[in-house]
Amino acid sequence: MSASSPLARPLDGLAALGRAVLDLCRTVGAVALFALNAVSHAVRPPFHPRLFLRAFVEVAYFSLPVVGLTAVFTGMVLALQSYSGFSRFGAEGAVANVVVISITRELGPVLAGLMVSGRIGAAFAAEIGTMRVTDQIDALTTLSTDPMKYLVTPRLLAATLAMPLLVVVADVLGVMGGYLIATLKLGFSGPAYLKATFDFVRMTDVVSGLAKAAVFGFVVALMGTWCGYNSRGGAQGVGGATTTAVVASSILILALDYVLTEAFFSR
Repeated sequence: MSASSPLARPLDGLAALGRAVLDLCRTVGAVALFALNAVSHAVRPPFHPRLFLRAFVEVAYFSLPVVGLTAVFTGMVLALQSYSGFSRFGAEGAVANVVVISITRELGPVLAGLMVSGRIGAAFAAEIGTMRVTDQIDALTTLSTDPMKYLVTPRLLAATLAMPLLVVVADVLGVMGGYLIATLKLGFSGPAYLKATFDFVRMTDVVSGLAKAAVFGFVVALMGTWCGYNSRGGAQGVGGATTTAVVASSILILALDYVLTEAFFSR
């Protein structure tokens, strides 16, 4: 078929779409094998507790300010918006209920995951990517040290375990942000607001948010380490890997949030 044929352009577009789908499947498979390899090292000696603790502190402690501030202001805005909307129907008393269920189920884990993705996912990708382009990973292999066990597995475990702790803090601060706005600006009684909060929230709301947090932490660390581990092309390649890690983990967090919400609350 000649290039000038009327069917050439649609077929070229279809071929490009097919190549894109095949590339996506190839990438998903590569990431899945990378994750399985890293997880398998978590149950096989030798272990590196010092590397795990260092990554855990980096994820849990140094991410507290950005996660805490995000949660506080989210709770404040949520209380204001809820009051503004419910006042049209005379349902201002439901503000406490909406704030606590929105924070614990959705906004706490999702916003914490996005903040950690921008901070930790980028840091992991940049650090491991720099080691890749400067041949430090190859040097580890030469020294009989498995790069997956040394660089990837501790970070995956640390992020998976640290994220639920960050979300617990985010839940508390988010609810307190809503409490402050409700009592200081909207005229709610403090004890009545807290009573409505504790009476309405259920253990399943909190547990579902913590389960989401663990999954989001794993995804953030996985994409950060995978993009860094497979980076090429010097400083420009490291920059691209960092950007890809943040974008990919953010999209996966939002997609998995729907999947997990469907699994927890579809009945």
